[in-house]
Amino acid sequence: MTNPTPTTTTNSGAPVASDQHSQSVGADGAIALVDHYLVEKLAQFNRERVPERVVHAKGGGAFGRLVVKEDVSAYTRAALFQPGTETELLIRFSSVAGEQGSPDTWRDPRGFAVKFYTSEGNYDLVGNNTPVFFIKDGIKFPDFIRSQKRLPGSALRNHDMQWDFWTLQPESAHQVTWLMGDRGLPASWRKMDGFGSHTYQWTNAAGERFWVKYHFETNQGNHILTQEQADTIAGEDADFHRRDLFDAIEAGDFPSWELHVQVMPYEDAKTYRFNPFDLTKVWPKGDYPLIHVGTVTLDRNPENFFSQIEQATFAPSNFVPGIGPSPDKMLQARIFSYADAHRYRVGTNHADLPVNAPKSERSTYSKEGAMRTSFSSPDTPVYAPNSFGGPAASPEQAGDAGNWAQDGELVRAAATLHPEDDDFGQAGTLVREVLDDAARDRLVANIVGHVSGVTIPELRERVLAYWRSVDPQLGDRVAAGLPEIASPRSTLRR
Repeated sequence: MTNPTPTTTTNSGAPVASDQHSQSVGADGAIALVDHYLVEKLAQFNRERVPERVVHAKGGGAFGRLVVKEDVSAYTRAALFQPGTETELLIRFSSVAGEQGSPDTWRDPRGFAVKFYTSEGNYDLVGNNTPVFFIKDGIKFPDFIRSQKRLPGSALRNHDMQWDFWTLQPESAHQVTWLMGDRGLPASWRKMDGFGSHTYQWTNAAGERFWVKYHFETNQGNHILTQEQADTIAGEDADFHRRDLFDAIEAGDFPSWELHVQVMPYEDAKTYRFNPFDLTKVWPKGDYPLIHVGTVTLDRNPENFFSQIEQATFAPSNFVPGIGPSPDKMLQARIFSYADAHRYRVGTNHADLPVNAPKSERSTYSKEGAMRTSFSSPDTPVYAPNSFGGPAASPEQAGDAGNWAQDGELVRAAATLHPEDDDFGQAGTLVREVLDDAARDRLVANIVGHVSGVTIPELRERVLAYWRSVDPQLGDRVAAGLPEIASPRSTLRR
C-alpha cells in the first residue's frame, strides 16, 4: 500500500494552502505581498543557479532603434510611442530551457526581450516568439521550469517529467501546441515574430485607460527548421542562431520587425467572452485588429558580449509614464521575480552598468550596496521627504497607468467570470483553423517524436487524452503513430 500524498510545506515546515493559485484581491485582482509562500517560492527559485540565468540562459542580442511611424497617442502618453519618435533599444533573444552551451536549435520557445532607452527612463518588454505561455499563475513557474530542466539524479532531460507536468496542467495546451508546431523551431532569431505576450495597460494624456498586447512581425518572413534539420545543426553548430544574427548585422543586412499593438477598451475586459488577462489566451484579431506603430531595426552588434548581453537585465517592473501592468497574474509575479533575479545574479546595483543604465536623467534615493558606481553629490539628501532640495515624487509626471477597479477578499482561485475560459479551445482552433494540412502533418510528427520518449504507460494515456481534448482527430493520429513502450513502468513515482 502506497503512502498518502504528503502535504506541501514552506521552507520552515508550515503547511501550504495552494500550489496552484496566488492569493489575490478577488479572482482577477492584484496579488498580495502577504502571500509569503509565493514570495518564498519565487525568491528561492531565483537563487537556484550561479551565475547563469535560471531560464533563458543561452542567448544573444544586438542594439538598434524603434522609429514610430503612426499616431497611437490616443491610447498612450508614453513618450517613446509618440509620432516620429526614435528610441534606442536592445533586444536579447534566447532559448528557455537550455543552459549556456546548449544548442540553439533545440525545440523550445525563444525569448524576445526588449529594452527601450526612452526619454522618460528605461521600458523593458519581456516576451517570447509565441503570443501565449504554458501557465497563467506565477506560483507555478518554478515547478514548470524544473519539469523542463533535468532530473536530479542523472542530470538528464526527461520526457516523462515534461509530459507529467503538461498533462496535469491543461492550461498548457495552447502553448504546447505552438511548441510542437512549426514555430517551435525557428530558422533564426531574425526570421521569427516576437510578442509581448502579457496584457498591459496604456493610459493617454487625458487619463483614459486601455488594455494592450504587443506584436513584432518579422520583415524577413517566418522561416522554420524541420526536426531533422534542427538535429543536424545542433551537432554541427551549437551557436547557429547567435552566429546568424551577428554575421547578418556585421554584413550590413540589418533585421527589422514591424511593431503592432492590439488595443482593447478598458470596459470591454469586464464582459469579454474569456479572461483577457489569461496568458494562455490570444485576443482574436477580428475583435481587436492589429494597429501599426512603427519599425524596429537592429543595426549594431555588441562590442563585448559579456558586458552588453550577459549582464543586460530585463525586468517587467521597468515601466514609463503611460504604460503599466494589468490583472495578468503571471505578469504580476514576474514584476517581482525578474528584478529580484537580477539583484541576485548581477548584483543589487545592476542598473548602474552601462547597458542597463537609462539614457535619461536619473534622480534616486537608492544608495550603497556592492559594486556601487554612481552617487550623488555630498550635499544631496539621502532621505525623503527633506527640506534641502532633494528629488520629490510627481504624480502628474508618473501618471496612474496600471490602476484598475478591484474589490474583493483575498482568495486563491482562477478567474471564472468569462464564459469561454476553457484550456483547450484556442489550442484546438489553432490546429483546425490556423494550420494547413502540411503544418498539421508536421505537428503530428513532432508530437509523436517527442511523446515516444514517454516511458510510463499511464502517463502515455494521459498524454493522448490531452491531445484528444485539443482535437479528437489530432489525438487519434498521435496515438496511431506512437511505438510500443519498450520497458513499461507501473508508477510515476521517481
